[in-house]
Amino acid sequence: MAETGPSRLPDTGLDARSSGIDIRTDIDYREAAQIIARSFEYIRFFTWRYIGKFVLKLGSYALPLALIPWPVKILTDHVILGIPIEEATDYPTYVWPLINALHGSSVLEIIFWLAAIGITLVVLIGSYTTGYEDETEAGLAQGHDYATQVENKIHGGYSTAGGIYGYTEFKLDIRLLQSLNHTLRAQLFSRIGALSMTQLEDQRIGDSIYRVMYDAPQINEIFYELTHTPIMSTVLYLQAVITVLNAYPNNSEIFWMTLAVFPVWVTLSSLFSRPVRRRGQAARAAGAITTSTIEEGMDNVLAVQSLGGNANEKEHFAGDSGESFKRHRAVSLLWMFIGSFGSFVSSAVYWLFLAFILTKVIDGDMTPGDLAALLVYFGYLRGPMMSLSILWVRLQDNVAGMRRVFAMMDLPAEDDLGSIDLPAIQDGVSIKQAGLVYPDGRRALEDVSLDAKIGQIVALVGPTGAGKTSLAYLIPRFHVASEGDVRIDGYAVNQLTLQSLRSQITYVFQETQLFSDSILDNIRYGKPDATLEEVQAAATTAGIDDFIQSLPDGYQTRLGSATSSKLSVGQKQRISIARGLLRDSKILILDEPTSALDPETEQYLVRALHEAAKNRLVI
Repeated sequence: MAETGPSRLPDTGLDARSSGIDIRTDIDYREAAQIIARSFEYIRFFTWRYIGKFVLKLGSYALPLALIPWPVKILTDHVILGIPIEEATDYPTYVWPLINALHGSSVLEIIFWLAAIGITLVVLIGSYTTGYEDETEAGLAQGHDYATQVENKIHGGYSTAGGIYGYTEFKLDIRLLQSLNHTLRAQLFSRIGALSMTQLEDQRIGDSIYRVMYDAPQINEIFYELTHTPIMSTVLYLQAVITVLNAYPNNSEIFWMTLAVFPVWVTLSSLFSRPVRRRGQAARAAGAITTSTIEEGMDNVLAVQSLGGNANEKEHFAGDSGESFKRHRAVSLLWMFIGSFGSFVSSAVYWLFLAFILTKVIDGDMTPGDLAALLVYFGYLRGPMMSLSILWVRLQDNVAGMRRVFAMMDLPAEDDLGSIDLPAIQDGVSIKQAGLVYPDGRRALEDVSLDAKIGQIVALVGPTGAGKTSLAYLIPRFHVASEGDVRIDGYAVNQLTLQSLRSQITYVFQETQLFSDSILDNIRYGKPDATLEEVQAAATTAGIDDFIQSLPDGYQTRLGSATSSKLSVGQKQRISIARGLLRDSKILILDEPTSALDPETEQYLVRALHEAAKNRLVI
């Protein structure tokens, strides 16, 4: 049934609906800084690749800054205005060799050499004109949704240069981005899979998918913004200042005008950091809820169709999707306001700068070529100051995503409990006065004792809800007993490493767990190196071999195809049992293994289990 009124939920309400285990979602400035620092630590995995990218990035900014404005000044002063090249003034030191080489050249010769230089630069670093950059990139048409933004963050290489230089930087950039995201995604996916069953029961699958697919790539922005923006902006600004003061040593006002932007904009933009972070968190929670709604609807599609719940599910999805769009609009509107505010500050400085330079030109202290060159340099002076001043605010939306990633990675995994490796099981299981209370306070077990030895078949019998499955879960430590003692061969299960414990226990769940793969690979999932003969022997014991052999593709029949979708529940259950038998572990736990079997098949399976129990414990 659809939940009502999702659009009326506050931000914290969205967080609670998104995940039942990530419950502390609001963070302060100090915690935001810690998340940024932790994200930055991932640089250690790609140190040399990052250094290469950084050097190329620095060059893609520095080379155009050093080279582009001065041919424009030469063209304006000595071609358009006709000022003799021998009377050239106000050039930086490294341009004078070119000026001296052009002495005695005609206007056409100057144009020819400037064209040759321009063509060479286009081939090497791409074409640049005032106010534009030649960009080499690969990305989707991007909107305000996180999906296309994320795909571009992962797969969209970028270089402000073009030509041969830009292609080289682009190729290195896209490899670095994909490697960085793959590393973090793999770590997060592994951590989610290592969470305890109690935790996973409170975690929506769609939210986990959203964190892996859409939150993890936010590390790219933090990674680059935290390294490239401060360093690049500082280097470019100092380079522009040195170049301008070298060419115009008596006009230091140019430097102070652009520098004044920094403290003003830092002070004003800091007011937006918390709203950006909080709205970014809410937008991600709303997106995760929508993803969960889709996943749960598809997973339960047969129940929805059989109970006529399509209208309810449609309404449910429409409400969650609408809420997600609304939250993303709120983020977009906030950034639009910040951008407009920044443009106002930037434009005010620009017009002040333009008025100052025009006054110099009118007074004869500068030439029109100086105006053209300085307007180019003004962008390099103003841009870095604006980038630095808004850096903290720009990181806050990324912090919201990375908070969701690290919150999941910081949850305690099952493997964190024990440190003792369990030797090969020889005796059996001993449970003494065990109790189990769920985190929400519900009691599942109280004062339960059990002794079961290798070679026995032990049946746990009782009404629905009596705690049979909960008791069985204590043995492989799917749940940790709240009271009492659970031991295998005298070792407390809480003190054992998870790998050594579960490698000797096979649990066949009541709900059939099959993968979209061949029947052969499904049966040998727990023992990938098993031969076909071993698989057939396990299938024979489970009473499913004859049926599999009758299929057109036999053991190569893929589950999830049109053929395998016609398997009965009992047939799927027997495939699952065969998988458990093949693993040949010392303890085999079957959760209601005959619930979907007919009486004849059930009797056959029970006889087969007696044979299988000669060298193992079957529960």
